[in-house]
Amino acid sequence: MRIELLNGKDLETRIRTIATAGKLSRTKGDVYEVLDSCHDYEKNLRLISRIISMGHKTIIEHDYFVFALGDVSPIVEQTVIGYRLTSFTIKSGREVDFRAVGYYVPNFRGKDGTIKKNNRALQKKYCKHMDYLFSEYGKLVDAGIKEEDARYVLPYSFHTNIVMGLDARELEKMVHDLLYGKKSRISELKELGEQLLQIIRQYIPYLVPHLENNSRDDQDAFQTYYFAKNITPYPKTRLISHSENVDNTILESVLQYRNQCSHEEVQRQMEFFDKEKSHWRQDIFETLKNSKEQRELEQVQFRFEIPISLIILKHLTRHRLQSLLVPDFVPLWNTKNYQIPPSIKKQSEDCYHKIHQKNSQILQSFQKEDIMEEDLIYFYLCGQFVNVISTMNGRTLEWISRMRTCTKAHWEIRAIVRDMVKSVKEVAPLFGTCLGSSCDVFGICPEGKESCGKVNAR
Repeated sequence: MRIELLNGKDLETRIRTIATAGKLSRTKGDVYEVLDSCHDYEKNLRLISRIISMGHKTIIEHDYFVFALGDVSPIVEQTVIGYRLTSFTIKSGREVDFRAVGYYVPNFRGKDGTIKKNNRALQKKYCKHMDYLFSEYGKLVDAGIKEEDARYVLPYSFHTNIVMGLDARELEKMVHDLLYGKKSRISELKELGEQLLQIIRQYIPYLVPHLENNSRDDQDAFQTYYFAKNITPYPKTRLISHSENVDNTILESVLQYRNQCSHEEVQRQMEFFDKEKSHWRQDIFETLKNSKEQRELEQVQFRFEIPISLIILKHLTRHRLQSLLVPDFVPLWNTKNYQIPPSIKKQSEDCYHKIHQKNSQILQSFQKEDIMEEDLIYFYLCGQFVNVISTMNGRTLEWISRMRTCTKAHWEIRAIVRDMVKSVKEVAPLFGTCLGSSCDVFGICPEGKESCGKVNAR
């Protein structure tokens, strides 16, 4: 793992900016006069520390950083994407040959948290198995299976690279979780937290007192309520709840927002339109569909159960404006539940099953060594199923449908989102006309030369 700060090293300028934000609300003069008064670095630093110690942390949202995260595993990838106010760019795995990328090797600890005496022997056995998985991945690729499907046999230990951007407030939350929360029980995540703290000590000094000598908070308070012993994937993506009268709610919102009238008055006006304008409902949705603002779509909510493979989970997680519940990596999930790509099912299904079966057997042999489960999560394969729950408003659903039902989207996420769209159209047919790929909804494609050719590209 290699972590490097790519921007934000101009410490004095940054501190002056934050101090200006801190002084502005309670200091006479306009913003430029306040800025001119903030030239004393030490005084600015003391002011910032005092303000955030009082819990007023919005000022540090003006301090922004971009990090390079090199040679980290998908464990790190999924973790940082889960912070909703973080920006990220991740190396694609769809068209990249992963045979030579390398993988993370943990130190294997006992249940008491100390490294096992036979750790080196366990690591040797682990590496032999990882090499086997990468070799099988290569065989699938050489047999003509596309990289995006062959990667379903890769272990969740493979190396990836990320560019991550976030403000100081979100950084503080992330580092605190990595050092002291449940995530700190995963060695790789704790190492990430420690490296970020080293950078913070050098470039973000006002955060240091808030991140050092904190008490641990790594216990699972809900553990006594666990009851599912043999978790299986949801049968399919399913809409489990939604706002009442979705189409009507959106229509009411359009009219009330623009006319600033009461709900009752809007109801009366809608009754009038129903009598006098036969297609007014369709007309409003057509206009709304082509609008850039679409805030009215945020007034309705949809909640889905979604079975999804680990390798595709990030395609869903990266949509920030949803509320997504992804289970923790531990307790360990059932590794016998996995997705089978259609191309592999057609050509190499028996081999694929053998790879997953052998992986489960190796994992079981490590479990007999009484190893911490947090060190065994790297035995998850990318095809492993996980059940997630997502709640999103109509505007977010529209955007996800635009991106993920495109023929260029990965087949698994495309199938998931198509099921979401289908179920929503059944309860909200007018809103359903807004859902789908750009070519289906608008008859155009924004991909240019990258278009699939279904319609004329812009």
